[in-house]
Amino acid sequence: MQKKPRTKRNKQKTGLSPGTIVYTGQKQTQQLFIEVFNYSPTHVYEKELPKIEDSYAYKSNSTEEVTWININGLNHTKAIENIGELYNIHPLILEDIANISQRPKIDEFEDYLSLSMKMLYYDSKNGLISEQITLILGHNYVLTFQESEGDVFDELRERIRHGKGRLRTLGSDYLFYALIDNIVDHYFVVVERLGDKIEDLEDELFNGITQGNLSTQIQDLKREILRIRRAIFPVRDIINRVEKSEHKLIDQKTLPFFRDVYDHTIQVNENTEVYREMVWGLMDMYMTGISNKMNEVMKVLTIISTIFIPLTFIAGIYGMNFDNMPELHHPYSYPILICIMVIMVAIMIYYFKRKKWL
Repeated sequence: MQKKPRTKRNKQKTGLSPGTIVYTGQKQTQQLFIEVFNYSPTHVYEKELPKIEDSYAYKSNSTEEVTWININGLNHTKAIENIGELYNIHPLILEDIANISQRPKIDEFEDYLSLSMKMLYYDSKNGLISEQITLILGHNYVLTFQESEGDVFDELRERIRHGKGRLRTLGSDYLFYALIDNIVDHYFVVVERLGDKIEDLEDELFNGITQGNLSTQIQDLKREILRIRRAIFPVRDIINRVEKSEHKLIDQKTLPFFRDVYDHTIQVNENTEVYREMVWGLMDMYMTGISNKMNEVMKVLTIISTIFIPLTFIAGIYGMNFDNMPELHHPYSYPILICIMVIMVAIMIYYFKRKKWL
């Protein structure tokens, strides 16, 4: 099987000064897409912006209006640099935004919080999608940076449009929570779907089906669970930091919601660990199934060999070319010898069945 070429993402940043924005992904042709939701308890305004500079007009000073600016297309490093200048975002944060191999983390600054994590979901064409997303919480605004179009926020957009729940009545910190909560909720969807794959494969192994490409499927599941675990595992500590944070942008009324997300991260991590152990056990089950089938084949061949050993012995004795062998001249010697062989075979088969070897 031909190996897939490995992408050396970190090599692109070698020798560059800290804060240099370099996109380390492969979606170099992704178009820049900017959408804005500006809302308050009484109204909501949704628009697609043609250029990044237009987003600064929505940085509202009103205590009632909240703005969510979603930017798709991390390959547009110039646009990331421009919005960093408009919102006074630290260059190292901008560098992390474009680095899709960045480990999930949170950074606290005086005027904003930056949180990087992985967004996981299944696509009908490409399977498991693991996409880098960075959320920046500021005063009455939230910025989200995604690698490409397609995310897990469609239900959240509908809640904003139709004023469902408490989202439009609370501040930007609650929007920040709601975005994180949607991402974590889809972790459950991804882990449950992975669990279904593992259980289906486990049923096949229990039923003795060891043909086809089961070993390849198990290896694919191993890689998939490692990707999921690498994305999910650090999120628990990140949410724990947010929950215990005393940052001025996080209202005390919002902390219980972050505590709920923290509980969800613990649960999804536990589920991931359980499925991880199951995946590692699948290969043992597969090898055990192959070994059992081989043992069955060897048992049958051994029994056949055992049956023919005495027959071969008798045939060998009477196949010797000696002149003085009276049995050879008896008129019924041949049928008698055949009967003896048949009786011996019947006795051995009866004995093997009684011992439950057959």
